[in-house]
Amino acid sequence: MFDLKAAGYSDPILVTGTDGVGTKLMLATVIGIHDTIGIDLVAMCANDLIVQGAEPLLFLDYFATGKLDVEAGRDIVTGIAEGCERAGCALIGGETAEMPGMYAPGDYDLAGFCVGAVEREDILTGDGVSDGDIVLGLASDGVHSNGFSLLRKIVERSALEYDDSAPFDPERTLGQVFLTPTRLYVKSCLAAIRSGGIRALAHITGGGLTENIPRVLPDDLAVELDTTSWTVRSEFKWLAQAGNVAPEEMARTFNCGIGMVVIVDPAHLTQAKQVFSGHGETVFQIGQVENRQDGSDQVVIRNLSQPWKN
Repeated sequence: MFDLKAAGYSDPILVTGTDGVGTKLMLATVIGIHDTIGIDLVAMCANDLIVQGAEPLLFLDYFATGKLDVEAGRDIVTGIAEGCERAGCALIGGETAEMPGMYAPGDYDLAGFCVGAVEREDILTGDGVSDGDIVLGLASDGVHSNGFSLLRKIVERSALEYDDSAPFDPERTLGQVFLTPTRLYVKSCLAAIRSGGIRALAHITGGGLTENIPRVLPDDLAVELDTTSWTVRSEFKWLAQAGNVAPEEMARTFNCGIGMVVIVDPAHLTQAKQVFSGHGETVFQIGQVENRQDGSDQVVIRNLSQPWKN
């Protein structure tokens, strides 16, 4: 049970979301590291609530396996608890299911369910986005939790193992790099929303930059981004080169270094940058909103081939 009145809301709208971690779970199983995957689970749900302007309040998890490995299970739940702490929400329950014969030994699946709330007048719908608004990008911590079916194929074709040193980061193994948990943007985005001027937010998950941003745009508007305006992380460059992945596919599959897109009123630009930076985010000014031409794409990315050349 959760008391919305005690949480300080006067006219709340509940916002809910459910998600999983996808085939990133297979990496955790192969590598034997399970204490970060729970952070991913919370992030995939909680980050989706904040784009509606909602504060995550409570979280529940579903953990299913053939036979419970107590140590792995403990690590998974520890990660979920850490994710909830980062999101500022309560872990109030969950379900652990043993289903012999359903899963191969060592395999498991995770699902998460998050509930948040927003005052009715503060809901972010994207309707307020206007021509001339500025597009900010908040840096990702890595691949996060999307594109792992393609990623696993690229690693397989590279003839590298997950415990090999990453060609682009010799201090870490490939497995350590790609298991880096999804960044939680809840607290920084809540602070920015409350400071004013935030028109819309887009969590860059499956579908990458090209398919997630249009979800928060009116049909008559588009955004123009420039890849030279932000730092594309080295793991994405390696994936593009090792997998011979076209730039357009990279932008449609991965976050390419931008985990959250923020559309802000130009009058509040400096303030928004300061709030995000003050909450530990790396902020890039990556584009602007413009009127959409008939039949044209809602996301236009300039210099798309540039980041993968070095």
